[in-house]
Amino acid sequence: MDHWKIAPPKPSSLGDHDVQIDGHHLKDKRVALVITGGIAAMKAPFIIRALRRQGASVVVFASEESLRYTTIDALEWSSNHRVVNHLTAASEHLSDNNPFDLYLVAPATYNTINKIANGIADNTVTTVLAVAIGRMERGKSKLVIAPTAHGMLHNSLLTTSLHKLENLGVHIIPPREEHGKHKLPHEDNIVAETSRMLSNSSLKNLAIIVTGGPIPSSVDDVRQISNIFTGQLGLTIAKELHLRGADVLLIQGSKAIQSPTWLPIIKVNNIVEYADVITHSLTNKQYAAGIFTAAVADFRPNSPLTGKISSNNPLELSLVPTDKIINQVKTNFPDVYMITFKYEHNMTYDELLSKAHKRIEQGYPVVVANCGNEKGPGGEQIAHLVSSSTKQPQKGTGKLEIAKMITNHLEQIQETAE
Repeated sequence: MDHWKIAPPKPSSLGDHDVQIDGHHLKDKRVALVITGGIAAMKAPFIIRALRRQGASVVVFASEESLRYTTIDALEWSSNHRVVNHLTAASEHLSDNNPFDLYLVAPATYNTINKIANGIADNTVTTVLAVAIGRMERGKSKLVIAPTAHGMLHNSLLTTSLHKLENLGVHIIPPREEHGKHKLPHEDNIVAETSRMLSNSSLKNLAIIVTGGPIPSSVDDVRQISNIFTGQLGLTIAKELHLRGADVLLIQGSKAIQSPTWLPIIKVNNIVEYADVITHSLTNKQYAAGIFTAAVADFRPNSPLTGKISSNNPLELSLVPTDKIINQVKTNFPDVYMITFKYEHNMTYDELLSKAHKRIEQGYPVVVANCGNEKGPGGEQIAHLVSSSTKQPQKGTGKLEIAKMITNHLEQIQETAE
């Protein structure tokens, strides 16, 4: 740990109650966070702040029991709204003048789950949730619950209640299973599910495959030929698609950057596994689009060896080009709308675009081209989206903006097709 040079922190433009905005997937959305009386209620301020970082406005409804584990001050500081812990003549549970887009029960305890499944409205939170079910049944709001319980509390009564709520249309966020308990998922997981539920994107429920990270070729059983890429862009694209509600599968090299647990992912160790997984995935499920950001090894040994090559003697390898997986996908799965990537070094902009257009001429609908020597003002990656359907290339600076550029393009294609 570095020694602290005792000094004030750098000034910030954020106010004391403000949050750093990470995205806009919940912009202009009103979320009612309903907190029930489990120990996980202590995490409610973190959930509130995470929701607000995606642009949500959050109002808290708290049971008296939940306030044993968190405080009104902490909840009001986190949300910037008054906490509702008892109902008044203002009819806070109805919120007719300013309705909620989504009700989120986190944590949702055994007691509350069974009560709302059986129509009991005997306190602040169960009355609010009775209204939430009524609004949900009329298509006016969403209702999401995050169950938490000790394993011994997961009995047939709870199972019946959860199935009943699910059949009504309540969305259940799977708990984090740990030490024989249903635990509250990480707040990022909760925000991802909330964003997906409220997404109006044309990509919602559309199956899209994304690849990312270095995909090496094997030299022997312990050595590989790989590259310097981390898979950050592929991960960022997959996350952006997931938050917009798409049915995403990320196929990622095993040495790529760690992905969140809420993102569907398959890890592969080498180019052979990569090709097999892509072929199997596209054969067994109809994917509308494929975004191929993976940095696949360009060369492989002519004759890979088994075991471990001795390091005591000089080694000469005969390398041959690897098969182009994108060519195989284009040939074998022509209905997949392919977005491929072209990375170069020490090229002019015109030279880079010329390379991209040559691939377009080969029948690929979209090429995202970037050059290692072209950087943004802060050293960010810059990429250019070249499409067969548009005349002018689009430019994205930074991985998140590039991811948005690609997902926006897919939304436009999908809206045109509809």
